[in-house]
Amino acid sequence: MAKRFTNEDDALLAELGVEVESKKTASRTLLEERIIAGFEEIQRFAEEHGRAPQHGEGRDIFERLYAVRLDRIREQADARALAEPMDQQGLLSRYTPADADIEDVLDDDALLAELGIEVETPPITELRHVRSSAEKRAAEEIADRARCEDFDAFKPIFDQVQQELDAGLRETQAFEGKARIERGRFFVVRGQKAYVAERGEDFLTAQGKVDARLRVIFDNGTESNLLMRSLQRALNKDKAGRRINEPIAGPLFADRTAEGDEASGTIYVLRSKSSLPVVADNRDVLHKIGVTSGTVERRIANARLDPTFLMADVEIVATYELFNINRSKLENLIHRIFDSARLDIKIMDRFGNRVVPREWFLAPFAAIDEAVERIQNGSIKGYVYDPQKARLEERKAG
Repeated sequence: MAKRFTNEDDALLAELGVEVESKKTASRTLLEERIIAGFEEIQRFAEEHGRAPQHGEGRDIFERLYAVRLDRIREQADARALAEPMDQQGLLSRYTPADADIEDVLDDDALLAELGIEVETPPITELRHVRSSAEKRAAEEIADRARCEDFDAFKPIFDQVQQELDAGLRETQAFEGKARIERGRFFVVRGQKAYVAERGEDFLTAQGKVDARLRVIFDNGTESNLLMRSLQRALNKDKAGRRINEPIAGPLFADRTAEGDEASGTIYVLRSKSSLPVVADNRDVLHKIGVTSGTVERRIANARLDPTFLMADVEIVATYELFNINRSKLENLIHRIFDSARLDIKIMDRFGNRVVPREWFLAPFAAIDEAVERIQNGSIKGYVYDPQKARLEERKAG
C-alpha cells in the first residue's frame, strides 16, 4: 500500500532539499488565463524597456494597450490578487491615481478603434487566450519602426525631395482617402517624410479589400514594414498628413521652351554702377540676385530711383529663364545659399527714408553661376557659399 505524505512530511522533505511535486491546482477559467497571459506580456515589456508601459499618443500602440491593461489589473481586486504572486518587478505596487488617463475607460478593442484600426467583432465561440484578435490584427498591420541600416542610400533621395520642395518643383497635397500607395511615392505623416521603398504583392483582406506589405523609410533614419491600409489610415487620421506630388516635368532654365512648358519668370544677376565707396571697391564681386515675372529690362528701367538697386543704374551680368517653377521659393533658396555674403548696407530713398536692400551679395559671378547649375541638376543640397574662399563649399557635417 502506498504511503501518503502528510503536510509535515512535505515540510521535512523540503528541509532536506528534496523537491516535492505539488498537487495540480484546479484548472483556471478562461478569464483568469487571459489575465495571467496579459500580465506576462506586460512583464516582458517592462523587462525589455526597464519601465512599466505608459499612456500617450506618441507611444507605440502595444505599449498603450499594455498600459490600459495594467491599469485594469491594478484596479480590479480579483485580477490584482491573481497577478500579485507573479509580480517580481513591482508593477502593481507602483500604481497611483495620477497614472490614470482618459484612455483608462477603454478596453483593448476600443483603444484600437480609437487609434483608427478596424476591429471585427469575433464570433461568440472564439476563445482569446493570449492576445485578443484585435491585437493580433494590430500586430500584423502596424510594425514597430526599426533603424534603417542602409539609410545612407536613401538620405540623398530625401535631400533631393526637400530641395525640389524648396524650389517649387514639388508640392504637398491632401491625401485622398483610400488612394493607392505606390512604390517610389513620398508622404508626410506625423511630421516626417515617408518614402515607399518597396511594395509587395497585392492580397485580399478578410473583408475582401486589397492590401499590400510595404517597406517605408522615414527621414529620421527609421523604417517600417507596415501594410498599405495602415499607412492609409495613418494619413487620414493625421490632420497634417499629406502626399508629396511628383516633380513637375520640364526644365528649370532653358534657352527655349518645350511644348507644354509654362514660363514663370527670369533670374537675373546684376552689377551696380553706383559711386558709393563700398560698391566701387567691390564692383567686380558685388551682385544683385533677383527674380522677376516680367522682362529684366523693364525691372531695371528705373533703377536710379529705386533704393533696392542702390539708387543707381545697373548692368545685366546674366539671366536664366524659368519654366514650371515657383519663383519665390527658388529666389529664397539662392539667397539662403549666399546669406553669409549678403551686403550690409543702408540706402536713403528719394524721400529721405532709410532702406536696407537685401538682394546684394559679395560673391563672384562664377560662384553664382555654379549655384544655379547645381540647382538645375539637383546637386545643390548641402552646399553653402564660403566668403573666405569665395566659392561654394559642402557644408561640414555636425
